[in-house]
Amino acid sequence: MRFFQIKKRICLGLAFLLAATSLSAFAFAARADRDLPIYCVGREDNVVSLSFDAAWGNEDTQQLIDILAKYNIKATFFAVGEWVDKYPESVKALHDAGHEVMNHSNTHPHFTQLSPTQMAAEVNACADKIEAITGVRPDLFRPPYGDYNDSVVSTMRDEGFYTIQWDVDSLDWKNPGSDAIVKRVLEKTKSGSIILFHNAAEQTPAALPAVIEGLIARGFSFAPISELIYRDNYYMDHTGMQVKE
Repeated sequence: MRFFQIKKRICLGLAFLLAATSLSAFAFAARADRDLPIYCVGREDNVVSLSFDAAWGNEDTQQLIDILAKYNIKATFFAVGEWVDKYPESVKALHDAGHEVMNHSNTHPHFTQLSPTQMAAEVNACADKIEAITGVRPDLFRPPYGDYNDSVVSTMRDEGFYTIQWDVDSLDWKNPGSDAIVKRVLEKTKSGSIILFHNAAEQTPAALPAVIEGLIARGFSFAPISELIYRDNYYMDHTGMQVKE
């Protein structure tokens, strides 16, 4: 009888060891095997970020500033250098209103078609322009068209930038109707989400108040992306979520 009890204990011990090993293996496997940008952040405090790409027109920038001010929300605007050249007063207005003006390249090329030297030239030219107006050098970068590979992410890191994507795409550029924009964003947003809009999308100003009010009603609060992300002691999981160590 004692032999069987000892054998049972040994088997149980081996079972626990195998379970722990399997969990460790799963945790390791959950980490990204590619150099991924940040799509969202692993948080449980219901904080999310609103982001706007500014690449082409400028019809709605002041209206967006006014809407965000009404709800006391600070957002992140990713500006192309050529847009900064055309609308320096809007860059200043965004900064003066407390929003982040971050890097969306200088000429909006496909970064996967560029060499590391060309990528660096693109982001630094844009950063120089933004810094000259705001006094703050951007350290977040969103690749044009969402186009990236390992080389893009690692080159941006070498240049001092966190590469930022999104996990909630409003699809506002398709003009699906303001109600459709609101529905899509409210359905897809979770704690730590980064939500994508465009500053010159025709239906975004009409949709934005309902998006904000809907998210607030669901218990979400807002922060610019630089305050949403982790700066150190993190890893990227295979989905592009930034996870705190």
